[in-house]
Amino acid sequence: MTEETTKTAPKQTEPQFIPEIKGKKVTIRLVSGGQPITGTLERYNPYEILIQTVKGPILVFKQSIATIEETTK
Repeated sequence: MTEETTKTAPKQTEPQFIPEIKGKKVTIRLVSGGQPITGTLERYNPYEILIQTVKGPILVFKQSIATIEETTK
């Protein structure tokens, strides 16, 4: 008989700054370019961020984010 080993997926860690900017106005720039997204960071999970913009909510996948900046204006 062979001993079966179980492989566990590496634990995905949350960037430490995201909880600090929840509820604040942010600007997100995407890897693909285009217009930056500006709005209030409403919610997040390990894969997505929900931004409330003037035109309505936008769901952004974290893997598509190049930068997140807190907007002071």
